[in-house]
Amino acid sequence: MTTTSPPTTAHRWRWRVLAVVLLAEVVDLLDSTVMTVAAPSVHAGLGGGAATLQWLTAGYTLAFGVLLVVGGRLGDHWGRKRLFVLGAVGFTVASALCAAATSPEALVAARVAQGAFGALMIPQGFGVLASVFGEHERARAFSLFGPVMGLAAIGGPIVAGGLIALDPGGLDWRLVFLVNLPIGALVVAGALRWMPADRGDTTARIDPVGAVLVAAGSALLVHPLIQGREAGRPWWTFAELAAGVVAFLALGRRQRTSRSPILVPSLLRKRAFVTGLVVAVSFFTGAGGLTLVLSLHLQLVLGHTALGTALALSPMAVGIVLSSIAAPRLEAGPGRSVLHLGLAVEAAGVIGLALVVSSDLPAWALSVPTLVVGLGLGLLFGTVIQSVLAVASPDEVGSASGALNAVQQLATALGVAVLGTLFFAGGLVPGLLVVTAMCLVSALLVALLPHHRSGVRS
Repeated sequence: MTTTSPPTTAHRWRWRVLAVVLLAEVVDLLDSTVMTVAAPSVHAGLGGGAATLQWLTAGYTLAFGVLLVVGGRLGDHWGRKRLFVLGAVGFTVASALCAAATSPEALVAARVAQGAFGALMIPQGFGVLASVFGEHERARAFSLFGPVMGLAAIGGPIVAGGLIALDPGGLDWRLVFLVNLPIGALVVAGALRWMPADRGDTTARIDPVGAVLVAAGSALLVHPLIQGREAGRPWWTFAELAAGVVAFLALGRRQRTSRSPILVPSLLRKRAFVTGLVVAVSFFTGAGGLTLVLSLHLQLVLGHTALGTALALSPMAVGIVLSSIAAPRLEAGPGRSVLHLGLAVEAAGVIGLALVVSSDLPAWALSVPTLVVGLGLGLLFGTVIQSVLAVASPDEVGSASGALNAVQQLATALGVAVLGTLFFAGGLVPGLLVVTAMCLVSALLVALLPHHRSGVRS
């Protein structure tokens, strides 16, 4: 990925540009999480099978993850402001199509469009900010992303539950998407007014074969997992899974031969980086579908309202906030053992959830293990990311970051597919057991990572 040199003097409207980029990040994050609470209301209003509930989340994250791989490179080539505005306009229009959907198929298609345009918009933000802030202010500007995105992640399901509960004008779940329209308009107007124009770099190459292999491999893995159960697991589901594996193997080979690889080839020669990515896949697959199946259990099995479900999930958000604050201090001492600690805490919480669900305890008893799960996740999110990026040299960080973000989204889609399928086949407990197993697998893989992340380049 090409990089933008810091300006001699900071841009006049740099703080307004930061506000625009943060607002875009917030609206994207809100829409990636709202369906965990809103999906049952959508199902009640539009119908559709169990697979529809999964595609409402997986369709967004799958499209986002696939196009995120090339979204940053497209910005390098065509200009970051141009791609940011195009993504913001498309995201806003797709939100309107979501609100206007009259069938589950139309809504899923609009959600895929949302994810695709979000993947064009979001990668441009850091590049734009790097070009408008001087080096002395850049760290301060980037430090605002953590709390803002954390609040958005916490607030997304709660806002969705509140809007559905209020139901102004009988809009029900549609208001969840309609609120994007004024926000999207502000993002577009702000970008056009304050973002500096850039021509892009026409020499920045994009590997179309690699992009197609990423898209094909991801779709071929997720589609049969979601649709296979309703179809009775016919032969084509297994054929698609096998083809997906082949596509990713071909992608790995392509990275060594392409003139413009999606992932810098030197990263693939670093065992610590490859192991870290596998840890990330395992972790985000388990965590990705957990909130969705918990929400489905609360609404479809226990009969909670959308707002009640959002409030029931809030202990997890509280746990994430508390432990994410503590994680940096812990990382300075025990190194990779923070990962083992986080995985142990998450597994303890998940096992607690399974015990509560399997017993005659009241529904409120879920709040304690839900809080414990959040404490584990808060220790893991940032630590997993830093463990992967720490092994990248300065000229590899852009490629490594893009790969990690894409892996996070694609693994989330995979987790939604796997855990959602298990939920509709046998309830919440089977999915919780799978998440526990993923924690164990992740813990074994963490043992292969370097003891000290800082300074590691092997």
